[in-house]
Amino acid sequence: MPVLSMFFGIIVSMYFLDNKKHKSPHIHVRYQDDEVIISIPDGGILEGSIPSPKMKLVAAWIEIHKDELMADWTLAVQGQSVFKIEPLR
Repeated sequence: MPVLSMFFGIIVSMYFLDNKKHKSPHIHVRYQDDEVIISIPDGGILEGSIPSPKMKLVAAWIEIHKDELMADWTLAVQGQSVFKIEPLR
């Protein structure tokens, strides 16, 4: 599972060939012991949760990098290497 970005203790990942359970483009976000799966196009939560302040940071990051995330999704579902994405600063 490639890590796309890390910021403020948040780890954002995308699995290779991960379009079976959650059909829409999505990312996996971990913060400490919590994990949430977030839809890229609309930022909706598909599964799980992280603390609200961290979720707000992730939502802002997704909005800024939506095009890059969608490009990485296309690569990942084809089993290809994805590109790192700038962290939130």
